[in-house]
Amino acid sequence: MKTIVIGAAGWLGRAVLENLRGRHEIRAFDLGPEAWKAWEKTDGTWDPGDTGEVIHGQITDFATVDRAMEGVDGVIHTAAYFGGDENDINPFMVNLKGLWNILESAKRRGIRRVVHVGSCQSAHPKGIFFEADIRRPDASLYAVTKRLQEEMCRQFHEGEGLSTIVLRPDYIVDSRIGLGRQREKLGTLGFGWVCRHDLAEACRLALETDKVDHDVFNIVGTPEATKTCNVGRAGEVLGLEFKGDLEQYR
Repeated sequence: MKTIVIGAAGWLGRAVLENLRGRHEIRAFDLGPEAWKAWEKTDGTWDPGDTGEVIHGQITDFATVDRAMEGVDGVIHTAAYFGGDENDINPFMVNLKGLWNILESAKRRGIRRVVHVGSCQSAHPKGIFFEADIRRPDASLYAVTKRLQEEMCRQFHEGEGLSTIVLRPDYIVDSRIGLGRQREKLGTLGFGWVCRHDLAEACRLALETDKVDHDVFNIVGTPEATKTCNVGRAGEVLGLEFKGDLEQYR
């Protein structure tokens, strides 16, 4: 399968590239050379080898995204804009316009599957079990754009027939090297942690499965999370097994 990884140079994107190597023909898409330096000390320089390529461009520009997606079979979308205040348009441009560009291009090109990495708490503040149809309730700028992304995936599936799968991680860490997404050394185990390598595996399995055309899975690596969100379905439907050693931090 020829797969484009959007946000390939990021914390999760680099783990996805590692997971796909030798399994898929990879096209890695990110903003530019500077983006690839962000995790170079952790992950090294990514060499696409004989079955990969790197493309630079703005996710907010439809023509750029559409050209990048030419000839691919599947999409794994990991890019996200985390910052922003009330005057910052980037959360809307990157998270919403960027995803719309991906979904619209995938629809036009007849791409088999889009896997989108969303975001969600692993425990609902009101104690409601997070099934696929229970949305995250918080209203920070980031939270709102991530919830709207999920709705966009639903809309393109229900209205346009595009096959979309949304994965909802909580806090992404690397249990192998003891780092969190904010580059902090890991301390005591957090309830909502997931190792980025397990999440990368979930991305690949979601791309390859033929069991569903649309679904939403919470992806959390702590065993307690099975009582608060639908993480168990990722095992049942996708065949995901969590292998990151989070227990060392308990």
